[in-house]
Amino acid sequence: MSVFLFLFIVMPIAEMAVLIKVGGLIGVLNTVGLVLLTAVIGAWLLRQQGLATLLRANQRLNSGELPAKEVAEGLILAVGGALLLTPGFITDTVGFLCLLPGTRHWLAAQALKRMVVSGQSRGFHFRAGGGTGPFGQDPFGGENPFGQQRPFDRDGDGNTFEGEYRDETESDRDRIEKK
Repeated sequence: MSVFLFLFIVMPIAEMAVLIKVGGLIGVLNTVGLVLLTAVIGAWLLRQQGLATLLRANQRLNSGELPAKEVAEGLILAVGGALLLTPGFITDTVGFLCLLPGTRHWLAAQALKRMVVSGQSRGFHFRAGGGTGPFGQDPFGGENPFGQQRPFDRDGDGNTFEGEYRDETESDRDRIEKK
């Protein structure tokens, strides 16, 4: 409740107070111009940093790695972009901090310490980030309510087997070509 109170009541009032104060110091038109300028600069920076993050994520996916850091950075970029589009100097400051590479990398590292990125691809599990169980903790801080989720570890000894596989299932195209 306190987060919503802050976001929807306290933050807009603080933004209005800062806008009124700045408007009194530099004038209304200059204040509006400054708000528009920060939005334009923010959109340019978001585009530049977003494309760089997307390219890094694509490279990691192509090399078979999980782009957990890039996903976290993408979320931070989205939040930063939304904050920059919101009129006001406080939200612009926080938005620019989300878009700057140094603070964004730090925020992503802090987020990855607290979250677990897990998934499944053709029966194989992958995992990155913090947490204690095979899929870490649930978002509310407790253990995973579904217990341990290891469908391929029947004996429970935790052994991991690495190897390569080849998909030999026949596709529709192969079946048509045989006829």
